[in-house]
Amino acid sequence: MSGSSLSTEQTPQIDKDVLRACYADARARYPEEACGLLSGPRDTLRVDTVRICENQQNRLHARDPMAHPRDARTAYSLGFRDLQFLDESLADSSPQRVRVIYHSHCNVGAYFSQEDERAAVFEGQRIYPVDYLVIDCQREGVRGAKLFRFIAGTFAEIAAYPGE
Repeated sequence: MSGSSLSTEQTPQIDKDVLRACYADARARYPEEACGLLSGPRDTLRVDTVRICENQQNRLHARDPMAHPRDARTAYSLGFRDLQFLDESLADSSPQRVRVIYHSHCNVGAYFSQEDERAAVFEGQRIYPVDYLVIDCQREGVRGAKLFRFIAGTFAEIAAYPGE
């Protein structure tokens, strides 16, 4: 499912079945945020694999609500195994590379929030060299998604995808 590209840089080419799987995950987890990793062969821009992740945010919130004031309805957090998978995919020896971290927003639209930026950037630098797909999930279904990239110190929309 090709999105409309808003950047001339090399944008990951997300297979339509991958996007459908992300949308299905968002619908299944609603009203909580879904999250996962999208990867593809290292030597191409193709994204053909979905790793659906468990959102750890409720666990973090229950353990320490002061440090993690949001629950899974308004935030997501990848678990240790998923972060390990992400790190390993970035090694030069890995045949598959994670290109995108995805998550859904419930009832608020597809935008890169301040919370999203806080989780993706440390001391002005992005933590992982990936793009971010934000899915607009409403009670009625998925309205679409937008792909964001860290460019010149901020996250900019580089592609948009239609809903179902």
